[in-house]
Amino acid sequence: MELQFSGALWYWRGPAPFHFVTVPPEEAEAIHEVAPSVTYGWGMIPVAVRVGGSEWTTSLWPKDGGYVVPIKKWVQEAEGLDIDDTVAVRLRIDV
Repeated sequence: MELQFSGALWYWRGPAPFHFVTVPPEEAEAIHEVAPSVTYGWGMIPVAVRVGGSEWTTSLWPKDGGYVVPIKKWVQEAEGLDIDDTVAVRLRIDV
C-alpha cells in the first residue's frame, strides 16, 4: 500500500521530544483497515517514508484514533524543515 499526503510538521515536547506529521483522516482510515495484519503491537505500523530526497524506515504511532509519522532530525536537516512547515509525505506499508 502506498499513500501520499501533506501536513504540518509539529513538535511534541515529551520525555523524549519528537517531531511529527499527522496522517490525514482519509489516509488514516485506509491504514486502519490493514493495521491488524501489519501491526507489531501497541498499534505501531512499520512503514517506509519518503520526504523530498530522504527515505527511511520507521513506524507510524497511533494517536487520537489516527496516526502520526515521526520525522527524524537528520531528515529535518537534510530537507530544511522547521516546525509548521508543510511536508509532503509518501508512505509505503507492506501488506
